[in-house]
Amino acid sequence: MSGAGARMGVGTRFRYDGEIVEVLEMAATTAGNEVVLKDGRGRLLRLALRELMFSDRAVLIPEQPGPSADDGEEIASVILDQLRGDERRQVLDRAEHVREVLTGFRSGSPELAEEGEPRPDYAPGGRVEPKYAAKALELGVHVRTVKQWVADFRRHGEAGLAAKRKCSGGAAGRADERWVDMALEVMVEHTGESKPSRKVVIERTRARVIARHGPDAVRLPSRATAYRILEDLERRHPLFRLSTKRNRDIAGRPEGPYGKLRPMRPGEYVLMDTTRLDVFACDPLTLRWVQAELTVAMDWYTRCITGIRLTPMSTKAVDVSAVLFQCFRPRPAGRDWPRGAVWPEHGIPRTVLVDVEGATGEGLASPPLVPETLVVDHGKVYVSEHLTSVCRRMGISIQPARLRTGRDKGPVERFFRTLREGLLEVLPGYKGPDIHSRGEFPEGDAFFFLDELEAIIREWTATVYHCRPHSSLVDPGLPGLRMSPAQMFEHGMARAGHIEVPRDPDLAFEFLATKWRTVQHYGVEIDRRRYRGLGLPAPGIRSPYEGPVKNGWPFQIDPDDITRIYFRDPATRVWHTLTWEHAPVAGMPLSEDALVFARKLAAAKYRYPDNRLAVADLLERWNLGLGTTLAERRMALRLSREQTALDLPRTGEPKPAALPSVRRALGDDARTAGATVPGSAVEVGDDDEADVDPLDEDDFYADALDDV
Repeated sequence: MSGAGARMGVGTRFRYDGEIVEVLEMAATTAGNEVVLKDGRGRLLRLALRELMFSDRAVLIPEQPGPSADDGEEIASVILDQLRGDERRQVLDRAEHVREVLTGFRSGSPELAEEGEPRPDYAPGGRVEPKYAAKALELGVHVRTVKQWVADFRRHGEAGLAAKRKCSGGAAGRADERWVDMALEVMVEHTGESKPSRKVVIERTRARVIARHGPDAVRLPSRATAYRILEDLERRHPLFRLSTKRNRDIAGRPEGPYGKLRPMRPGEYVLMDTTRLDVFACDPLTLRWVQAELTVAMDWYTRCITGIRLTPMSTKAVDVSAVLFQCFRPRPAGRDWPRGAVWPEHGIPRTVLVDVEGATGEGLASPPLVPETLVVDHGKVYVSEHLTSVCRRMGISIQPARLRTGRDKGPVERFFRTLREGLLEVLPGYKGPDIHSRGEFPEGDAFFFLDELEAIIREWTATVYHCRPHSSLVDPGLPGLRMSPAQMFEHGMARAGHIEVPRDPDLAFEFLATKWRTVQHYGVEIDRRRYRGLGLPAPGIRSPYEGPVKNGWPFQIDPDDITRIYFRDPATRVWHTLTWEHAPVAGMPLSEDALVFARKLAAAKYRYPDNRLAVADLLERWNLGLGTTLAERRMALRLSREQTALDLPRTGEPKPAALPSVRRALGDDARTAGATVPGSAVEVGDDDEADVDPLDEDDFYADALDDV
C-alpha cells in the first residue's frame, strides 16, 4: 500500500466537527454507501460515505505515518530543483546503488537490466545484510549510511537521498529579530530623505534599540554582521544601492495585488501627460534656447498618439485642451509621408473600408476618436476649471491617477522613453535624461525651432511609432503575434464594431478659454485690446447670462491668435468672429506671448508705447533686424505662419469690406494689394519650395514679408 493512502473500514477514526468518531458499520444502500459512527460519549451518527470522505467537516486520523500537507517536508520537485548539476548527478548515482541493493538491478527493473546484472553480491532474494555490507565496501562508507539511504529512498524516493538543507534567513535570520526590525524601521524612515551611509543606519539602530529595550536586553551584532544584515534588508527596502528617486518609487508600490484599467475598445481610455524633452530648441520669438515641454494624448487600447503639442518652458490649460481637440479633429498629414503612416480623413482604416479610392482624401496624422475617459495626473493644467468644464460639456469623464504614481500612466511614460531613445538622442541639442548625462555645451549645437521640432516628432510618431510592432499589443487568442498601434486600431474596430466620432465641427470653439466682458460703444475690450465685428450685440442690450461680470457676455479666446475672438449669438446659436482693431497692422496671427514681448520692447524704446506701436516695432524687428541672413528670413517666415493650437472652422460669410470690389471702391486696394482672397492659395514658407526656383531662393525670402 502506498504511504499516501490509509485504510478505510470498521475501526477507522475521524475528526468530525471537532469530535473524535469511529466507524462501527458500513452499509450499501440504494441512496449510496453509508457509515455508522460513534463518538466519545457513545452517541451514534449515520452519515453518507461521501460526506465523511469529501466534506471539510471531517478529517481522517491515519494509523500509520505517511506524507501529509503539514508534515514540514518539502515536495520532491522543490528539493531536486535546488540541487546543482554535480549534486543532482550524485543523487541519481546514489539512487542507482540503492535500487541495486533492493532489486539487484541499477534501473530497478529486470526488463532494463544492464550487461552483467544482477551481480552475485546483489542477486534478487536472500538476506539483505550481506548486500548492505557489500555496497558499503564498494562505496567506502559505513553500513549504517547505506541503511539510512535505503530508508530515505523508501520514504521519499530520490528526493530523500539529497543532502538535507536548512532554511536559512541569511545574516538577518541569525541575528536578534528586534535589532533587525529596528534596522528596517530606520531604513524606512529614510525613504524621503537624502541617502544615508550604512554606518549611520547602524549607529541609529543601535541607539534606538538601547533606548527602547535597555542596554543589555538585545544582543548587538558585530560590525561585519550588521553590514551583512543591511545587505539582506536592502532586498526588502532598497536604500543604498539605487538612486533616491528610484527608492521612493519602489517604496510607493501598493502592498496588495496590482490592478489596472482594462480598455476593451479604442477611445475608452485616453492617457494624457506632459514631459520636459531632453533636447534644447530655439524660441522664434525671443531667439533664445529654451526647454520644450511635450504634451501628448494616447489611446490606451491601441497605443496610438492622438494629440501632440510642443510648448516652450511651460504648458498651459489651453495647450492641453488643444491636444484633446486633436483627438476630435486630427492635424493633416505631411505631403511627403508614406502611405502607411497616413490615416484616411474619415478615420476608418483602409482595410475596413471597401471603397478606398472614393473616400480617401489628403489624409490625417492620427486616427480621430472621441475619448470616453481621460486618465491624467494632478497637474494644475489637468485639474483646471477650463479642462474640467470642457470634459463635462463633452461627456468625458476624468480619472485622476494616484499621487506620485507614474505606473498609473505606464504606456504614455514608456512612449516618452521610446521617443527619447528612438529620436531625441540623435538630434542636435540633445542634453541627456539628467544632469550627469549632459554634454559640455549642448546649446551650441541646437538649431531646431519649436515648430520644426514638433513637426519632426509628429512625423516620427506617424511613420515609425505607429507602424512598429509593440510587445504589449497582443491578442489573447494569438499570444505570439505582435501588432503595431495602427494594426491594433483596426483590431479594436473589428472587435467593438463601432467608433465614437465628433458630431459637430463647431465644438472646436468650446475648447477655447472663456472671457466675460461687457459690450461698449467701441466694441469689446480684453487685456487692453479692442475687438469689433458683425454679430456683436448692441451696447444697450441686457445680457441673458449671469456670469462673473455684471451684464457680461462670454467670448472665446485663442491665446495663439489674439487678432480675433469668437462670440456665439444666444438667440441664433451662430458663431461670429470679432477682429482686433490693430489686426491689419500685424497682417498675420499674433500670440498673446508675442504681444507681451512686443510691449516690453516698446516700453524700453518709447516713453509712451501703445499696442499699435508695440506691434509695429515687433514686426520691424522680425522683418528688418533679423532679415539679414537666410536662416533669419526663414525664422520670420515661420513666425508669419498660422500656428494656432486649434484649427477652428469658419464663422459666417466673408465681410463685405473684405471683397476686392468694395476695397477698390473705398480706395483701399493699394493698401491691401497683398491681402489674400478667401479660398485662394497662399505661399507660406518652405512648404512651397517645389514651385520656386532653387537658384532664386534669396529673392523668394527677401519679398516673403512684403505684405507685412
